[in-house]
Amino acid sequence: MQLQYNKIINLKLAVKNIDWLIIRPGETFSFWRTIGKPTRKKGYVNGIVLHYGKFKQGIGGGLCQLANLLYWMALHSPLEITERHRHSYDVFPDSGRTQPFGSGATCSYNYLDLKLYNPGPEPLQLHVYLTERYLAGEVRSMKEPHYRYEVYEKDHRISQEYWGGYIRHNLLFRRTYNLAGEIMRDEYVTENHALMMYEPLLESGSGGKNAAEPSNGRSRVM
Repeated sequence: MQLQYNKIINLKLAVKNIDWLIIRPGETFSFWRTIGKPTRKKGYVNGIVLHYGKFKQGIGGGLCQLANLLYWMALHSPLEITERHRHSYDVFPDSGRTQPFGSGATCSYNYLDLKLYNPGPEPLQLHVYLTERYLAGEVRSMKEPHYRYEVYEKDHRISQEYWGGYIRHNLLFRRTYNLAGEIMRDEYVTENHALMMYEPLLESGSGGKNAAEPSNGRSRVM
């Protein structure tokens, strides 16, 4: 339980560096360039980190939750994702999952980064904050949004490897709607592969129909 409280401490410190940050046209946001190295001197404490499929303690543990949120926010905004690294392990079962598998981003200082590019023409502002239950965020603009976004998956499957483990796979796509509800774009986003850290329910592990509700840029994660 203490490590969960520590994660909140780490998230609060990191959020201070990102909240209200403006990404101007032609600029690229870098997760680690903005936050810097998490150190005890800055106030970061031990939190839970996933290291080669095993949980351990590490300074700044829990910051991947912030990277997950920012990636999901970017997928529901005009921001372009120029660097993102998928999670190598699928840690939690689908019970209560509200987003397609593989819709997060892992980070590790200073070689696994998350970078978001603003192609313009308007500046975009990141607003991230903690509530009593959630880490939440918005992508803001000086003008009303002209589009809504929906992220969904295809080719979702689980396969058993020769050594007995299970690999989960899917493809993420994104639909862009205009305000009349018409589909303007339907584009490939990324491909995910992850080693499952729990026993799968194979009969419910396929179908490729999971999708999040269309969004205008507001997001939250537990």
